[in-house]
Parts: sequence; C-alpha cells; structure tokens
Amino acid sequence: MSRSLRRGTFAASALVLSLASLTACGAGNNAQTLGVKPDSAATSIGDITIQAATLVTQPELDATGPAVVTGTVFNNGRTAQTLDSITLPGTGATVKLSPAKGKGPVTVPPNGGWVRLGGEGNASAVIEDGREAAKDGNAQPVVFSFSDTGDVGLRALVVPAKSYFEGVGPSTPPSPTASPSASESPAADASESPSGTESGSASESGQPESGQPSDSASASSTAG
Repeated sequence: MSRSLRRGTFAASALVLSLASLTACGAGNNAQTLGVKPDSAATSIGDITIQAATLVTQPELDATGPAVVTGTVFNNGRTAQTLDSITLPGTGATVKLSPAKGKGPVTVPPNGGWVRLGGEGNASAVIEDGREAAKDGNAQPVVFSFSDTGDVGLRALVVPAKSYFEGVGPSTPPSPTASPSASESPAADASESPSGTESGSASESGQPESGQPSDSASASSTAG
C-alpha cells in the first residue's frame, strides 16, 4: 500500500473515532445539561427555546433597586408548560415571577406559543437585590426551570436600563433627595397650622364684620 493511501486511511479512521466520541458524550451524562451554552443569550432544549435573555439593571451605577430578567420563551411542544422559577447560580438572589395578568404561574402556551419577560404588559421576572446579584458587563449564569422540560441554563449579558433596554428595565426607585418625608412633614405641618389659624381668624373676623352693622343698629335703636 502506498504512503498516500495509508495517510488517507488513518485520517478517515481518526474522523470516525472523533465523531463517535462526540455522539457518546451527547447521549450520556444527562445530555440536557449540554444545552447550556456559556457564551450565548439564546438556547434550546427539548420543546423550549429561550431567546435574547438579558439581565437589565438600574440605569445608573450608583442607583440601588431591583433588576429584571428579560427575554422570550417559546414552547414548540403540544402541551403548555409553566415557568416555575428562574435562579442565578452563584448568588443568593431570588427572582419573583409574575404573569402578565392576574396571579399564578407564568404559562407558556403550546404549538409555538411564547411568553415575553420584561416590558409593559408582559410577564416579569424581578430580582430584588439587583446590584448585589449582577454587575454590568458580566455574563451572568441564569437557569430557567420548566414544568416538563426541567432546567434550561445559559449566560445572560448584564446591561443597564438605557437606550434599547430602557423600556424593559426595572422601575426606577425614588431619588434620595425627593424621599425625605420627615423633613417635609414638619414643613407641611407648619404650613397647615398657619393656614388653619388664618382661615379660622378670617371666618371669625368675617362674622363680626358682617354682624357689626346689625349690632350698631340695635345699639342705636336701644339708645333712641
């Protein structure tokens, strides 16, 4: 056998072995976990597809308050699934899920149905301690847990609620300068008390003024 034929045989054998090893890895060791794509904000496992997953924080770095998980979840199966939870591995943060309307679980309808997280009129996934859980610019691990498919994980980019993400970001907390109600309440009380005394004195003075002619008239009548 010539050297060229031997080289071709060895190359073909190596290719077959590499393909076989990849197939074995995908079939074993819980193949669903291999659907976690660390460098992508989109992934698909079973009937569930997640696209454009993002963590959106407060618009300013020095602002405290919640963050949100945004994205779109598709269900290509024949039965509806519920999104039971969203977790952020490596953090102690909790994510509160709410449907677009009413109460109860976030349900993803079947046959290509979808649910959008974030934005007005959509379901929401709120991270209470947003600054503690996620830092802008990082790729944060996020795990979506579904009723049938189970866990679907990916890494979501962390961005502030600016520009394109302004409409889907968390609600902005009240500014510290506008919140001191304690300092405003004395002023309010002070403003209310003078106005109260003024309104009271005005009404009292009004009564005597309106009554003076009648009093003087009665006095003159008695004097006559």
